[in-house]
Amino acid sequence: MRRSLGKLSKRTRLLRRRSRTSLSVSQRLKQLAVGDEVHLTHMTSRSMPHPRYRGRTGTIVGKQGSAYLVRIADHNMIKRLVIEGVHLTKVI
Repeated sequence: MRRSLGKLSKRTRLLRRRSRTSLSVSQRLKQLAVGDEVHLTHMTSRSMPHPRYRGRTGTIVGKQGSAYLVRIADHNMIKRLVIEGVHLTKVI
């Protein structure tokens, strides 16, 4: 039988390292402003950004519900991703 080639295939080793860290209340409730530079990380939660965007840096352009709209340059394309605040770290 052929193995699955889903979006998380071959990535369990990378995500297993993050699953040991528990999320604090301040991480879940952090507030970010429009225009902030943010760094994408993967924390365990119900929704994660695609692993190809791990480690990228982008700019917050808006808010959609409790998540943030982040603009990221992917080679020569500009992409807008909807990401929860748990996965975003503000760049100083």
